[in-house]
Amino acid sequence: MALNSVDVRINAGAVHALVGENGAGKTTLGKIITGVLSPDEGSMAVRGNHVAFRSPRDALALGITLVAQELSLVPKLSAAANIYLGIEHTRGPVVDHAATRARFEDLVEEYGIQVPPDQPVSTLPVADQQKVEILRSLARDANLIVMDEPTARLSSIEAANLRKTIQKLSEKGVTVVYISHFLDEVLAISDYVTIMRDGAVVRTTPTRTESRSSLIEGIVGRSLDTVFPARQFPRHGAPAVLAVQDLTRTGSFENVSFEIRAGEIVTLAGLVGSGRSELARALFGADPPTSGSMHLNGNPYRPCSPRQAIRAGVAMVPESRSTQGLLPLLPVRANITLAHLARFVTLGGVVRSGRESSVAQGIAEAVGLTGATIETRTFQLSGGNQQKALFGRWLVSQPHLFIADEPTRGVDVGAKRGIYNLLVELASQGIAVLLVSSELEEVLGLAHRIIVMWGGRIVGELCGDGATETDVMTLAFGAPPA
Repeated sequence: MALNSVDVRINAGAVHALVGENGAGKTTLGKIITGVLSPDEGSMAVRGNHVAFRSPRDALALGITLVAQELSLVPKLSAAANIYLGIEHTRGPVVDHAATRARFEDLVEEYGIQVPPDQPVSTLPVADQQKVEILRSLARDANLIVMDEPTARLSSIEAANLRKTIQKLSEKGVTVVYISHFLDEVLAISDYVTIMRDGAVVRTTPTRTESRSSLIEGIVGRSLDTVFPARQFPRHGAPAVLAVQDLTRTGSFENVSFEIRAGEIVTLAGLVGSGRSELARALFGADPPTSGSMHLNGNPYRPCSPRQAIRAGVAMVPESRSTQGLLPLLPVRANITLAHLARFVTLGGVVRSGRESSVAQGIAEAVGLTGATIETRTFQLSGGNQQKALFGRWLVSQPHLFIADEPTRGVDVGAKRGIYNLLVELASQGIAVLLVSSELEEVLGLAHRIIVMWGGRIVGELCGDGATETDVMTLAFGAPPA
């Protein structure tokens, strides 16, 4: 059952957050509120009047709409054209573009949400595309907007700008139901927060009465102290798995030197644009460096492609699992074995499906894949389970170096713990782990050493056991720690 006897009251003009693990029922509740889904039982009232939505059109007629995780814009149309698509001002059978532009300018002025009107939306940053979705809702007189993970794909600066937009909406009297895994932004932006677990409401409270710790405890049913596994240190004198010297990729990073030892977790910290992801891609052969040298287990290492990196024993979970990691229409089994097909193919080129399924099943169990089978299509999995499937791909053949770029982005608190366990387990097997993360708590909670980048250069290194958030952020902004 996706929802079970859910009672929630949403006040007009408030920002009301819904938080919980993947599968807790947040998105289902949001879709019922906006008419995408219909409840089996219970009732819903809008401004005191009972309603029964049969479609999103019914909800929109009462000013209620959804901005979903996956944006539904027409890429080749301009922002203004997308906003007024289907409700254009016309003169007879012809669209009056001047009138549409005037309506666009009035809408932008009223709500203070700025986007370029004439650019195709495919050329706009994701944050501006989010704004187009919001303006499209407002152009249809929406007074309650459900936003499902609106900042999951945004940079920190874009996310901050979107939060300002939401505050402007609230000041204008628009109600926002805000579904998010990012607890810090929930605490910063919302007036009320509803915690959900297993399809039921744990509690609804004014946000000012909650803390990050209390939200996590409500979401997962345990305290913050158990979020990170116990730190295990590599053995004394462990050899260097990866050694990098003066590595440079013109326009991305320069003169980068560091090493990672067997069993060590090293985190790359820094602001968006500091060169962290670009460095990770170079190590995996996706964007080869311009100059410098690398050694893997003491041998020269210079992959010109991910294929060469994989053959050398390097694995990578990329920043975007949907566009760079997984084939969503294929089953979990195929995604797990994708990088190792040679192990399951006969001389005649036929896949030995029995052996492939057996290995995939063992990996799925090892990574803690839940609520699905290895034949489930990957797009049907929760974000946390998709990420676990991606991790599982690299457990088919144990790598020497495991690179994880933002591995918990868009993943709920409970699934995060499972991913942290996987990273620590990999390190305990003697694998060198390089973790790129924008979450300071994650950087500090997992790392043996923290390497901080700024402007494409390494600006400092900290011991993970004694570093503070202030130490990391001071370096991230290009200044030495006090």
